[in-house]
Amino acid sequence: MSSEFTALLLGDSITRWVFFPTLAAIPLLFMRRAPTAAIKWYGLVVSLIELFFLVTFALAHWDGAGMVVKDPVFSWIELPGLAIVYEVGIDGISLPLVLLTGLLLPIVLLGSWKGIERHWSGYVLSMLLLTTGILGALVALDLFLFYVFWEVMLIPMYLIIGIWGGERRIYAAVKFFLFTMAGSLLMLIAILWMGWTYGQLAGTWSFRYEDLLLLDLPLAHQTWLFAAFALAFAIKVPMFPFHTWLPDAHVEAPTGGSVILAGILLKLGTYGFLRFALPFFPHAADRLAPWLLVLAVVGIIYGALVAWVQVDLKKLVAYSSIAHLGFVMLGIVACNLVAWQGALLQMVNHGLSTGALFLMVGMLYDRRHTKKFEDFGGLAKVIPWFAIFFVFSALASVGLPALNGFVGEFLILLGSYQAGYRWFTVIATSGVILAAVYLLKMVQETLWGPLTKEENRHLPDLSAREVAALLPLCAFMLWIGVAPKPFLEPSRPALAAVLESYRDRLAGPIADQPTLAISAPGQARVPTFLAASARRESTGPQP
Repeated sequence: MSSEFTALLLGDSITRWVFFPTLAAIPLLFMRRAPTAAIKWYGLVVSLIELFFLVTFALAHWDGAGMVVKDPVFSWIELPGLAIVYEVGIDGISLPLVLLTGLLLPIVLLGSWKGIERHWSGYVLSMLLLTTGILGALVALDLFLFYVFWEVMLIPMYLIIGIWGGERRIYAAVKFFLFTMAGSLLMLIAILWMGWTYGQLAGTWSFRYEDLLLLDLPLAHQTWLFAAFALAFAIKVPMFPFHTWLPDAHVEAPTGGSVILAGILLKLGTYGFLRFALPFFPHAADRLAPWLLVLAVVGIIYGALVAWVQVDLKKLVAYSSIAHLGFVMLGIVACNLVAWQGALLQMVNHGLSTGALFLMVGMLYDRRHTKKFEDFGGLAKVIPWFAIFFVFSALASVGLPALNGFVGEFLILLGSYQAGYRWFTVIATSGVILAAVYLLKMVQETLWGPLTKEENRHLPDLSAREVAALLPLCAFMLWIGVAPKPFLEPSRPALAAVLESYRDRLAGPIADQPTLAISAPGQARVPTFLAASARRESTGPQP
């Protein structure tokens, strides 16, 4: 394995940019006594190199009609009757989230420049390890490998909250860890059961995505397995009523932790539904869809109403995430191509707009050391550039036409209505109105009105570093809102392939006992990564 893995690290491969942050973190172990400024710049340079790797890889493999790229597969753990392989791949579903991860990493480090006051080497190291965990989970095509990356994400995020968080950071970190771990263990049991069942039918245990998609399972089996996967993903999203860890984690996390948590970590839950839960268990997903729709719509309304009554800026933005991700879940459960495209785009939109809002809440906290609405008011007169970026990001989160949030929410609602979920769509639409209420309330109480606090009269406006962190996020919000086609087209072929496979399997009979189903020629039995016409493999070192 070592020679094959090393070859991938040195070549133009997915593996190189997945593990580059971890390799770059190793020198930080020996830089604990280095000047803080040197560590900050080292982390920023590494993050920009990682972003360069991701962008150039995407451009090199994009052919205008979608992309499906896989690294060569090799054995990772091989025992009698058991084969666990190292297999990673990227397509139009994972690509937007991979690029979003690369974009947010340097922005998070820039935004943390003054907010983090100690142990910068540990902070940067945690962020780099977290990046590897996120990217690995997004590209893993062996479920055992996916689970390893899924768990790897927990440790650095736990440290980020527990070491650099607020007064109740230990409570928030432990709560985050226990909630996520509880769901993950059930998912691990389901993964092991699927691998064992495949082994009973094929003679060798396998956790490969493409192998497990061949399993036809009875409805009862599908239901329990879907429930295990769905619980793990619902906690990560988080869906109502599994959301209670999120406000504590956001409020106590440092600014960078909140940005990466809202911007990309929560999307691993919605990605899991789209990539694994629905394709693996179509009959169970179809039967349980009404329950998921109810939870999604309840999350939209509940998150909006609770956000409305908050007196703390960070808590308001945290609860807004529950509402916005409720829209994403509505689009995913609708199982309609338009809704799926809207849901995937909205995952990116939420990372941009909510990430920007968390950044600015952190910037305000660095200046005033408070997040309470009652301590602000009239700030637009003192810090006008902050006010411009704050209003722009809030309006994008509201879903103002010509900004990114409008495109995603419109496609979700349109696709859900087309799929026949009309009443759910009508109720969810009220969440758009409520979003305007609580976000405009936040803007009103923070920026407008009389300047009543003497401490606010001499606040410094945004620095060049802070503008550099916010400008890319706002530029993408505007670009997606005005010209969304470049952001929608890359995902269409992959989403269409998964949806076709899902409908194909759903149209077939429910198995009486576990069997292996081999697809007939021309059928989209296994989506995306077995599409021979689109499949390409990245290679190791080139001569």
